[in-house]
Amino acid sequence: MKKLKTQVGIIGAGPAGLTLAHWLKSHGISSVILEHRSRAYVEARVRAGLLEQNTVDILKQLNLADRLEQEGHLHEGVYLSFDGERVRVPFGELTGGRNITIYGQQEVVKDLTDAWYASGQTLLFEAPAVKIENIDSESPQIHFTHQGEDGIIECDFVAACDGFHGIGRKTLPKESYNEFEVSYPFFWLGILANVAPSTDELIYAYHQNGFALHSLRSESVSRLYLQVPNDEDLNNWPDQRIWEELAIRLGTQGWKLQPGPIFEKSITPMRSYFIDNMQHGRLFLAGDAAHIVPPTGGKGLNLAIADIKHLVDGFVGFYRNNSIGQLEQYSINALKRIWRAQDFSNFMTTLFHKQDEHGSFQYQLQKAKFDYIKTSKAYATTIAENYVGLPFEAFEA
Repeated sequence: MKKLKTQVGIIGAGPAGLTLAHWLKSHGISSVILEHRSRAYVEARVRAGLLEQNTVDILKQLNLADRLEQEGHLHEGVYLSFDGERVRVPFGELTGGRNITIYGQQEVVKDLTDAWYASGQTLLFEAPAVKIENIDSESPQIHFTHQGEDGIIECDFVAACDGFHGIGRKTLPKESYNEFEVSYPFFWLGILANVAPSTDELIYAYHQNGFALHSLRSESVSRLYLQVPNDEDLNNWPDQRIWEELAIRLGTQGWKLQPGPIFEKSITPMRSYFIDNMQHGRLFLAGDAAHIVPPTGGKGLNLAIADIKHLVDGFVGFYRNNSIGQLEQYSINALKRIWRAQDFSNFMTTLFHKQDEHGSFQYQLQKAKFDYIKTSKAYATTIAENYVGLPFEAFEA
């Protein structure tokens, strides 16, 4: 049996687990990472692409942003459209210089994995965690398998950054948390296309046919989405129909959508989920293991990194100052931002998705909000502040 010993055992080699490992290392705290998928799978998995100001600042602080700074696309605003009328919310102008950067999650994972291996640290791919034991003691253990051999990580703490279906949340005592969940009555049909973006910044659009979003991944790859029924079949959407519908929903005077070869299609459920306690004993959850947000606000990856900030504060307090105080407050501190992110994600989702008949009471409420964005700097500032990510001090008591 393979036995490993470290201070923090980390389950999951996504952005949360990798950032935690690097951040702990910068404070002289050791960790070992387990990832149940292969390296090729994880690094090819296309997920989020929007990095908040906080996330970029953290990666720069950890000296992990070289390629991000070279290849990432700084966005200083966002376009919001309603019935073909488009306005721009200028982020930096309204937030004192805070913006977003477009850089794919899989690229973040590649950068952090390369740097972790380059520093001689331990990360085991295709090593599923099968059991977490003794979380109520000072010596928890993670049981795993790797290359056909059973293994154990002996550690002081366990950080489960292992996603919604991971073993982390399943190990928390059921009576230790409450669950909150909302499922929206529509899905996203998403595409990746080998075509230069038709916009310099993201476009969110309400249309009587439904919501559309023009995002981007690089100078040559575009990411776009359409609102579809939650029982939709991808076979109903050949490439030509997708491009025609995107052009209709995103359309505005003087602007044209450029189609191109689609190399990936997917259907994404729209839901909110989280638990109100992210820890028990020596086990701590972060990222999708504890919360899911609809992708409309671009909060998923960034919320995970925010969790890690609070977790690092707690571990540093423990190892440097022999204090458990910040670790005991981890859930309380993280949930302040989680609630804010859930509210903003819900706001953006309900504002731009068709929820009732065009012209209905619900529609008029959505239009009134959009009209207010056009006329109120305060309202636009609220959107900008939340979109780029509120600074950590905004949540300090």
